[in-house]
Amino acid sequence: MNKHIVIAAMLLLSMPAVARHKHHKNQPATPAAAKPDDASKKGPKPYNKVITDRAVTKRGLFTVHLVDDKWYFEIPDSLFNREMIVTTRYSKTAGGGGIYAGEMENEQTIKWEKGPNKNVLLRVVTVISVADSSNEIYKAVTNSNLDPIAESFEIKAFGKDSSTVVIDVTDFFKGDNQPVSLGAYTKRRFNLSSQVSDRSYIQNINSYPINTEVKVVRTFTSTPSFAPPAPSPFPTTTLPAAYTAGAVTVEMNNSFILLPKDRMKKRLYDPRVGFFADDYVVYNDAQQKTDNQVFIVRWRLEPRDADIEKWKHGQLVEPKKPIVYYIDPATPKKWRPYLIQGINDWQVAFEQAGFKNAIMAKEWDPKDSVANLEDARYSVLRYLPSDVENAYGPNVHDPRTGEIIESHIGWYHNVMKLLHDWYMIQAGAVDPKARKMELDDELMGQLIRFVSSHEVGHTLGLRHNMGSSSRTPVELLRNKAWVEAHGHTASIMDYARFNYVAQPEDSISEIGMFPRIGEYDKWAIQWGYKATFAANEKEDKKIVNKWVIDSLKANPRLWFGTESNPFDPRSQTEDLGDNSMKASGYGIRNLKRIIKQLPEWTKEEADKYENLRDMYTGLVGQYSRYMGHVVRNVGGIYETPKSIEQTGEDVYEPTPKAIQKEAIAFLDKQLFETPTWLLDKNILNKISNPYSAELVSNVQVGVLNSLLSGARLYRLALCSERYGKGTYAIDDMMDDVKKSIWSELSGKKTIDEYRRNLQKAYIEALINIINPPPAAPAPAASFWAAMLNPNIKNTDVPSMARAQLVALKTEVDTAIPTSADKMTRYHLQDISYRIKKALDPKV
Repeated sequence: MNKHIVIAAMLLLSMPAVARHKHHKNQPATPAAAKPDDASKKGPKPYNKVITDRAVTKRGLFTVHLVDDKWYFEIPDSLFNREMIVTTRYSKTAGGGGIYAGEMENEQTIKWEKGPNKNVLLRVVTVISVADSSNEIYKAVTNSNLDPIAESFEIKAFGKDSSTVVIDVTDFFKGDNQPVSLGAYTKRRFNLSSQVSDRSYIQNINSYPINTEVKVVRTFTSTPSFAPPAPSPFPTTTLPAAYTAGAVTVEMNNSFILLPKDRMKKRLYDPRVGFFADDYVVYNDAQQKTDNQVFIVRWRLEPRDADIEKWKHGQLVEPKKPIVYYIDPATPKKWRPYLIQGINDWQVAFEQAGFKNAIMAKEWDPKDSVANLEDARYSVLRYLPSDVENAYGPNVHDPRTGEIIESHIGWYHNVMKLLHDWYMIQAGAVDPKARKMELDDELMGQLIRFVSSHEVGHTLGLRHNMGSSSRTPVELLRNKAWVEAHGHTASIMDYARFNYVAQPEDSISEIGMFPRIGEYDKWAIQWGYKATFAANEKEDKKIVNKWVIDSLKANPRLWFGTESNPFDPRSQTEDLGDNSMKASGYGIRNLKRIIKQLPEWTKEEADKYENLRDMYTGLVGQYSRYMGHVVRNVGGIYETPKSIEQTGEDVYEPTPKAIQKEAIAFLDKQLFETPTWLLDKNILNKISNPYSAELVSNVQVGVLNSLLSGARLYRLALCSERYGKGTYAIDDMMDDVKKSIWSELSGKKTIDEYRRNLQKAYIEALINIINPPPAAPAPAASFWAAMLNPNIKNTDVPSMARAQLVALKTEVDTAIPTSADKMTRYHLQDISYRIKKALDPKV
C-alpha cells in the first residue's frame, strides 16, 4: 500500500470518532465505538461494492470502469501471462521542443500475472534469450532472464463469475511510472524534474477488442537554465513553458495492444535484402552452439480462407487484413491526394508477392467520435507543424516474430522546403518548372508523392538501399528512353533524389528525373512477403536464399547496398550512377548553369536576398556532396555479402586502383584548383559578409582533411598488405595528392589565397598525424568508433607522413628564392618554418 492510500485509510478510521465527539462533547470516545466501515477493509471486496451502479463501463481488451474519480481495469484470466505492447505517444505537446502530437515517446512489452499476495503484477518483458518449454534448458534460460516487476496492484474484487479480477489503475496512470510516462532520457533532454500530482490527471480511457487506450495529462516542474549547456553526449534544452510557468505540461496516450496468440512465422534475415530486423538467442537441448536468430520485420499478410488454394497456385488474392494508412485530418487538403497516391503506389509491389489491394490509404473520418489518432488499431500519417525539413516512417512490431502491429508516419510540414531546394538545385538546369521559389502545386504534389512512398517503404520493413543507384551506368542516366522506362535508380529506398546527371540537351521529362518504386523495391517486397510454404524457418531460409542467388544473377540491379557501411563507395547517400567522377562531372556542369540564373530565379517582391542566400548555400552544399562522393572511392572497400553457393569475387575487395586514381585526378581538377565559378561576386556581395566563413574554402579544406585522415591512409596501407600489387598504395596516393596541392612549386607560379589556405591545411593534416593533439574525452568505445578513428601510432602512416613533410620542405626551400610574388614567398617561408618546427619541436 502506498503512502497516499495509508493516509487516506487513517483519515477514514478517524472520521467516525471525530464526528461522535462533536455531537457528544461530554462523552469520551471509546476505541470500541470506532467501527471501521467496509471501505477501509483490506483485500478483495464483493464486486458490487467496488463496481457500483454508478460505474461507467467500457468493454474491450480490458473492461474499463469509471466509478466516481477512480479508474478500474477488469482483467480476464485469459489475459494473464499474455504478452502485450504498450506504446506511449504524445497527443498534445509543449511548444519549442521539437516533439509533436502523434510522435512516439517509448515502447514496452509487458505482461500481467497474478501475484502471491492477492495482487496483480505488471512485468516489463525483455526478449533476449528464448527456449521452448519442452527442452530441459528452458529452466536455465527462464532462471537467467527474469523480467522486472514494474508495478503491483491490489486486487479490489473478483468478477461475478470469478474469471476476472478488478484492479485500481488510477494512481498508476496518474503517477510518473516509466512504462507509461516519459523516459529518463527525455526528462534529462528537456530539463524536467518531478511530476506534479495535482496538475496531472487521467483524461479518459477507452477500450477496444485488441487494445485499451489511456490518455493522461502530465505536468512536470522545470527550472530554467540560463547558463550555456556544458559539452555532453546528452544535450539538454529548456522548453519555453519552463521560463513562463516553471512547469511543462504534455498530454500522452498509452496503447495497450494484445500480441497475437497465433504467432506469425518468422523469415530469417539476409544481408543481401534490406529489411529491418529483430533478434534473440535461441537455446535448445540438441544444439552444439547457440542460435542467434535474426528475423525481418514485416506485416502479416494472409489470404482469406476461401482463397488459399488460388494463392498457392499463384493467383492474386486479397489479404484477410490489408495494410491501411489513414491521413491525419490536420493535413492540408491539397496535399492529401498525393500522400494517398504515394501509399497506394506500393500495391504493384505486393502484387509481385501474390496479393492485390494489399495496401491502401484512406481519409480519416472526422465523424467517427470514438476513434482517436493515437488508437493502436489505426496506422496514421501524422502531419506535424514543424520547421524541420524531414519525414520519417517507423513501425511497432511484435518482438517475438517481427510482425508489424501498427505504424505512425511522421510528416513534417517544412519537408516541402527541402523538396523545393533539392529540385531547384538538382533539376533546375533541365526542368523550367523548378526555376522559382514557389513551385506549382502539381509539381510539389508529385515531390510529396515520392517522399510519401519512401517513408511508407520503411513502415513496410524496408531499410535504405544506398547502393541501388550504383547499379545504373552513368551514361544511361542521359538516355531519355532508358531512364524514363527504368528510372534513375532501381529503388525508392535509395537517397537518389533527382537525376542531376541529365543535361538540358537530353530532353528528359519528369518521369526520368523523379525517384519511383522500382525493380528492387518490388523484388524486396516479394522476397519478404511471398510465402514459401516451408515446414519451418530452416527450410524457409534455404528457399529464400535460392531466390536471392537466382534473382541477382538474372538482374544485378536488384543489389542491396547497406546504409551502415562507411567504406563502400557504391553505397552512398545522394549519389547516382556507377562512377562518382563521371556523375559528379555532369552534376557540376548543371551547377555552373544554375548559379548564373540564381539571382533571377530567387527574386520575390520585398525579399532581402534571403532566397538567394539559401539557394546559393544549397548549391555549394550540392557541390560539396559531389566531392564527398568522389573522395569515398579513395581507400574504399567493396563489401558484397554472399552465401557459399555464390561464386566470383570475394566478399571484401579494395576499390580498383584505376578508380582511386581517377578520384584524385577529379579532386585535383574540380576542387583543389580553385573553383572560381563558385566565387560569383554578384552573389557573394549580396549575401555574405567578407568576414563570415567562406563556404568554398571550407569544402576544400574539409575534403583534404578527409583525404589525409589517419583512418583512410591506414585502410590504404592495410589493403596494400593484404591484396599486394595492383592496389593503390599509400605512398602512391600521398605522392599524387602532394603533386596536386603543390603543383605551383614546379612551375614557379603565383599561389592564390585559396591555394595558400589549402596548402597550410595540407601540412597541418600531416603534422597532426606525426604529432597528434591530445585526444579529447570520448564516450564508451564502440566497433564503429574504432573503425573510423583507429590508433595509427604504431603503423606505417606516421612514417609516410613524416617522409612527405621532409620531401616537401626540400621542394619549398628550393622554390622560395625563385618566387617573384611577395605573398607567395612569405607563404612558402611560413610553410618551411612550420614543417621544421613539426619535425624538430625543440627548434
